[in-house]
Amino acid sequence: MIRQPIRLLLLDDHVLFREGLRRLLVSEPDFETVAECGTLTDGLSVLSRSAIDIVLLDFDLEEDTGTRFITATTAQGYTGKFLMVTAGMSPLDIAVARKLGISGIFLKHSSPATLLEAIRAVAEGREWMDPKLNAPGADIRQDLTRRKEPLTPREQDVLRSVFEGLTNKEIAYKIGVSQSSVKATLQNLFEKTGVRTRGQLVRIAIEHSLESARK
Repeated sequence: MIRQPIRLLLLDDHVLFREGLRRLLVSEPDFETVAECGTLTDGLSVLSRSAIDIVLLDFDLEEDTGTRFITATTAQGYTGKFLMVTAGMSPLDIAVARKLGISGIFLKHSSPATLLEAIRAVAEGREWMDPKLNAPGADIRQDLTRRKEPLTPREQDVLRSVFEGLTNKEIAYKIGVSQSSVKATLQNLFEKTGVRTRGQLVRIAIEHSLESARK
C-alpha cells in the first residue's frame, strides 16, 4: 500500500527562512509542501482551496500572531494540525496556543533533523514539544490570571474589535464613539493588561475568550 505524503503549509513572514525550510522538506519523500506564504490572509486562502495535514506556523507574523491564525482557521472549518515553528514564545503564549489545540512547538534554533522528527510525530497524532522549552504549569497559571482589574463593557467591545483586526476608525464606527474615545480606551487597555502593542492585545483577547468559555 502506497502511503500518501504529509501535506504541509508553511506560514512564516521571513522569506529566507521559509525558502530554507522548503528546500529541507523537498528532500524528504514523505512530505509534500503544498504552499508557503507570509500572511494570515494568504494562509486562510490556501486552506480554503487545498487539503493540508499540518500547518508549520510561526508565532509572530508582523502585526498578526499564530494564535490568531489558528482561531480564524477554526472558524473556517480547518480540522488539521498545527506545529508552531518559532524563535520563542512566552509561557502565556504557550498556554493559549495549547488551549487552542496546537500539536507542538519547535524552536527555530534546534536542528533540522529535530524538526523532521517533530513533523512526523505530529502527523502520527502525537504531541511534540521542543525539549528546550521550560514552561512549568504553575508559572503558566500565574500568567493567565495576572489581570486583576476587570474590563469595562466598552473596553471589552474595543478588545473584541482589535481581535477582529479593525482599525481605530472602524472600531469607532462599530461601537458608535469617536476615534479619540477609542484611542483613550486602548490606552486604558494597555495600562490594565500591561502590554504595549495591538498584537499583544490580540493575545489578551484570546485569553479573555478562553476564560469566558470556561465559565
